[in-house]
Amino acid sequence: MFTGIIEEVGSIEKIVPGTKSAVLSIKADTIMNDVRIGDSIAVNGVCLTAREVRSKGFTADVMAETLRRSSLGDLKIGGRVNLERAMLMGGRFGGHIVSGHIDGTGIIDNLKREDNAVWVTIACDGRILRYIVEKGSIAIDGISLTVAYVDDRCFKVSLIPHTASETTLLSKRVGDRVNLECDILAKYIEKLAGGGTVDVTPGGDASGTSGGAAGTSLTMETLLENGFM
Repeated sequence: MFTGIIEEVGSIEKIVPGTKSAVLSIKADTIMNDVRIGDSIAVNGVCLTAREVRSKGFTADVMAETLRRSSLGDLKIGGRVNLERAMLMGGRFGGHIVSGHIDGTGIIDNLKREDNAVWVTIACDGRILRYIVEKGSIAIDGISLTVAYVDDRCFKVSLIPHTASETTLLSKRVGDRVNLECDILAKYIEKLAGGGTVDVTPGGDASGTSGGAAGTSLTMETLLENGFM
């Protein structure tokens, strides 16, 4: 489990491609003081397992499924990556719950400066957007960020100077892919409620619609009966 607070920006030293998989060698410094073989490390938001550990880096396997689902297959030698070790129990929880199991990728659609901040617009499909809410949390390449705007095509976040300088996001260009992980709570609630969704906007009919899973849909009545409203 991770928090989305990036500890270090590392770089890709070596890529050994397999038939459908790959092995990444990543150069790092700060995080290596207590990393052991078998530890989980989030690389651009993707949870990988350290199979070899050196004083200045580590090596990790990337299976075919991970390459299909993420942007790790886009990495090049010398490319910069966001790194975070698994969180420690009892430590400060500065971001949000991040599993390192991404939901898919989005495309950087626009970058716009506003005073000391930079707005980043990410376009992605409805399968991901359904779990994104304004003022909710999203992990972009492993960075815990707050959603400032969302519609049926894209969402936007705004980066403060510290986040911009300590992560790789603003080194990206329009058209680049980024890894996205939605708030894990939304996905579990939907699954446990039978896969349904509910219209809770003013004037909504609160009828609920089936999301494809077996069981009853989530309705306003269900929420009321279980003390959520």
